[in-house]
Order: sequence, then C-alpha cells, then structure tokens
Amino acid sequence: MKPGLRIPVSEIVWSFNPSGGPGGQHANKSNTRVEAELAIIGLTEIDDHTKSLLIAKLGESLRVVEDSTRSQNRNRKKAIHRMEKMLVEAIQTEKKRKLTKPSRSSNEKRLQVKKHRSKLKADRKPPEIN
Repeated sequence: MKPGLRIPVSEIVWSFNPSGGPGGQHANKSNTRVEAELAIIGLTEIDDHTKSLLIAKLGESLRVVEDSTRSQNRNRKKAIHRMEKMLVEAIQTEKKRKLTKPSRSSNEKRLQVKKHRSKLKADRKPPEIN
C-alpha cells in the first residue's frame, strides 16, 4: 500500500460459504469460499481526498470473492492481496504528459521514410508509353 495508507483488517466484512463445483465431501462440508467487503465510504483511517479518489474509481464499497484454493486461510490471504492491489491501482494517478516538439533529426527521418515508400510505390507502376 501507499505509505501512510493503512486500512485495518477489522474494517473488512468477511463471509464464508461452501465453494461450488466438484470436490466431493470436502467441498460440500467446508466453507472455503471467501467474500471480503470493504465499505470505502466508512473508512476512518484515510483522508477525505484519498477516500473521494477511491469512491470515484471503485464505488462506495469494494467486494472481492475468492474460492480458488481448498483452504479458507489461503483464500482469505488471496482476497486481501487482490483487494490491496485494487486499492493501490485506484490511488495512483497518471502524470500529465509534457508536450514537446519533434526533433529536427526525427522530422528528417520521417520525411526520408516517406520519400522511400513513395519511390517504392512509384516503381511498381508500369512505365508510361506515349
């Protein structure tokens, strides 16, 4: 996470269900599917600017569902990792590009390539007969 941005795990609401699909008795008895929900609007540990950035990009709450492994603990860790990655991506802002002019050499190279392509295409035409 970004330095200074700490979200306590206690603010994440967890729910556990049996995962779907094949797996026999283990899958039918074990609640390994993890749903983690974070109410961004109710976060107390972050400043208002960051909170508004997150709400604009992710919405008022962030929900992650993970059921890729047979272990509830591993699914919980994967859910936290995915949630952290989404939050970091949402906070990052792109730098504005400084407008620059093409250099003289790049302009000359571009024109040289255009002349070369033009010559190639002109050479394909049959000669004119008068």
